[in-house]
Amino acid sequence: MIEIEMKNPAGVAAPLGPYSHVARLKTHQELIFIAGQLPVDIEGNLVGQNDFDRQCAQVYGNIGSILRGLDADFSNVVQFTTYITDEDYIPLIRGWRKREFPSMFANGAYPPNTLLVIDQLADESFMIEVQTVAAI
Repeated sequence: MIEIEMKNPAGVAAPLGPYSHVARLKTHQELIFIAGQLPVDIEGNLVGQNDFDRQCAQVYGNIGSILRGLDADFSNVVQFTTYITDEDYIPLIRGWRKREFPSMFANGAYPPNTLLVIDQLADESFMIEVQTVAAI
């Protein structure tokens, strides 16, 4: 059985959103590194042209599908790295996470997340990409 503990140690400010500063793993299990997921459906078609919320839903839906395919779920996630293409999306991603993460992470233990604002993703229509590390 894997033991994952999300922590916010003393000595640092509280997280600015739904994430933790540290994911501590005690395991003899596998670590899974999931490539950055984009807002595309199973056939590779863009979902949510100019719609940040729809793109978020597709990206995290893709991550969920990959996790299920590995007999895992979001409780196995130990870290996200999120890439967005405009600083104006910062309040949008924070809002999306505050709204959706409680149902994805029912215990309220949100994994660490690094948020990066970059110039462009693989296609200029992509507004967000999320890379994931999980332990199973």
